[in-house]
Amino acid sequence: MDTCSIEATKTSAAEVHPVRTFAELRERARQAVPRRVGVVQADDDVALTAASLALLAGMASPVLIGNAALIRARMKQLGLDELEKAAEIVEAEDAAGAAVRMARLGHLHVLLKGHLRTDELLRPVLDKEHGLRTGRLLCDVAFFEHRAPEGTRLVGISDGGLNVAPTLEQKKQIVEGAIDVLHCLGVARPRIAIMSAIEVVSQSIPSTQDAHALTRMGEEGAFGDAEVYGPLALDNALLEWAARAKGIEHPVAGHADCLIVPGIEAGNLLAKAIAFLAGWEFAHVIAGARVPILIPSRVEPAQDKVNAIALGVLYAAR
Repeated sequence: MDTCSIEATKTSAAEVHPVRTFAELRERARQAVPRRVGVVQADDDVALTAASLALLAGMASPVLIGNAALIRARMKQLGLDELEKAAEIVEAEDAAGAAVRMARLGHLHVLLKGHLRTDELLRPVLDKEHGLRTGRLLCDVAFFEHRAPEGTRLVGISDGGLNVAPTLEQKKQIVEGAIDVLHCLGVARPRIAIMSAIEVVSQSIPSTQDAHALTRMGEEGAFGDAEVYGPLALDNALLEWAARAKGIEHPVAGHADCLIVPGIEAGNLLAKAIAFLAGWEFAHVIAGARVPILIPSRVEPAQDKVNAIALGVLYAAR
């Protein structure tokens, strides 16, 4: 299991104060060494605005990849003068392929999706010969601010973006990816909830059986310094009083740092309900590749993409 370090302080993730809010996340990213963030197919208003904000915050050095004329025209239209002066622009007909090649050579530390679909970005990333594979499963780890009575803290959701119907082995790797990202946020002993619709093992609900198996793996030390427990439903994973009402006594119950969902439908619906119905800020990163990959929806606001850049910068510092 990888552990992470914030280069500016040379402090291990286990020694830093856990990041509890997006404001703290952005501040922690400012303290890290600015990373070269490649905006792929960068002629996108929201992505350019986010790149400009990240530049002005001192957390990133944007590299804008794609049709240079279109990119410059959009920056001028948006009035992003500082970005236009400071950003590197890379002309590329195949922006995704160019970005992946630059990342392989170490010229980019984070990739941010611009004006293209997620599958168009991931196709060269997943290329077995020339991509950014590491042998680990790629998984999307998303975060929101959970406002509990004891205080606000960041809680993750995985995987609502990539793996459609993960097997038990894939869920094990998703748990490992989530723990890796949480370590980068200073969470020394992550509490991982394996989610389902109910809190007991049922032969009729396969996700509860997977949850039980992952709990056993955790008890046997498969996940290192982490608490892994399930099955848990949403209420008793996040709310201490709900866990007590159900008689669930475990360090994860009511205090989960990350929710491992049964499949992509549950994760995607939960994440979008948080972002678009509750209107809360959001951020997510793909773990498991050579560099962090950010695939925010094209309808997500610039602030969420700035949060994602901050998350990617910290994850890149591992």
